[in-house]
Amino acid sequence: MNMKPFLPCLTLGLVFLGACGLEKPPASLKFPEEKKEAAAPVAAAPAPAVAPVAEKAPADPKLAAGKAVYDTNCAACHEAGMMGAPKPGDKAAWSARIPQGVETMAKKSIAGFQGKVGAMPPRGGNATLTDEAITNAVSFMVDKSK
Repeated sequence: MNMKPFLPCLTLGLVFLGACGLEKPPASLKFPEEKKEAAAPVAAAPAPAVAPVAEKAPADPKLAAGKAVYDTNCAACHEAGMMGAPKPGDKAAWSARIPQGVETMAKKSIAGFQGKVGAMPPRGGNATLTDEAITNAVSFMVDKSK
């Protein structure tokens, strides 16, 4: 058997063994003979008790598009409440914002703003988002927060 292809793997294996705390390599570096017996089946990992449920997309196409934009661009800050970003569904945080109207909130989100309770970079930090995409995302968050 030609051992040259196995030397890099063997060397790497010895390095890992050294990192694992073994003081010396194994006494024998012979490769075990292949067994022709079938291996015993491996038990499957137990399923989680409750699988996470993905939130359904809204029936309204604009709100569904807004959810997609929110999930990929807005959620990182809004879910964490970074820089005062109101969390969707937090009625208290949105109570002063919703009366301004979606149009006003969308304009502020497009232009960016610095306020008493927080800040938002223009277009949420993603210059490729269209005005319509931002408006749909704002509409989605407002709808979730009523």
